[in-house]
Amino acid sequence: MTLFPTKSYPTLPVQGETDAYPVHRIFCVGQNYADHAAEVGSTVDTEAPFFFLKDAQAIVPTGSTLPYAPGTENLHYEIELVIALGAPLFRATEEEAQAAIYGYGVGLDMTRRDLQAVAKKKGRPWDFAKNFEQSAVMGPITKADAFTLANQRIWLSLDGEMRQDGKVSDMVRGPVEVLVYLSKFYHLQPGDLIMTGTPAGIGAVVDGSKVEGGVDGLDGVTVTYSAAE
Repeated sequence: MTLFPTKSYPTLPVQGETDAYPVHRIFCVGQNYADHAAEVGSTVDTEAPFFFLKDAQAIVPTGSTLPYAPGTENLHYEIELVIALGAPLFRATEEEAQAAIYGYGVGLDMTRRDLQAVAKKKGRPWDFAKNFEQSAVMGPITKADAFTLANQRIWLSLDGEMRQDGKVSDMVRGPVEVLVYLSKFYHLQPGDLIMTGTPAGIGAVVDGSKVEGGVDGLDGVTVTYSAAE
C-alpha cells in the first residue's frame, strides 16, 4: 500500500515493435555543437563534456499541444538527436558503448532561457531552466540496426520558417564518446535516454507557435503551443 498512487514510467513507441520503450532517466549533453556554444556566448569544454538531467516525467509525445511553460517569458526550442540504451553500461569501452545503443530518436529540449541566464550569472544549477514539466518532447525510436548515424541533417522550423539547420556530424562528441564518458559516473541501464545537444539557431516560442523538427532518416517531432484565450 502507498499513501498516493505511484507514477508509471513514460514510454515511447518503437518502429516495427508492438512493445513500447520505457524511459527511466534522461541525460542531456550541454553545448555539444560549437556553433550553438558560440551563440550563447560560450565555448565547448575541450577537457570533458558536461551534463544535466531531465525527469522522465517531463516527456510528452510528438504531436502534443502544450500550454506555455510557467515561470518564464522566454521559452526556447532545442532540437536534438536522442540515444536510447538497450543494455547496461559501466566504465564502458567504445565497443561496449556502441553495442549498448538500442536505437535513436528525435527530441526537443525545451528551455526556460531567462531562468538559465540567471542561473549562469549566479553560478547555480540549471534545474529550473531545464527540468520542468512537459520540457522533453519526444518522437518514436528507430532501432539501431535500421539507422546508421553518419552526417544526417538535423533541423527545426518555427511556424514554417527554418531556424536550426545543421549536421549531426557537427557534434563535438558523438554518441559513443558521450556514453563512454557518462558510464564512468553512472551505472547506465536500458531505459536511459541521452539527448546529445543542439546546433545553432535556438529561439523563443510564443502562444500559437508550431515547432517541427527532425533528423534525416528518423521520425521527427512536432509540438504546438496553445494560443492564449
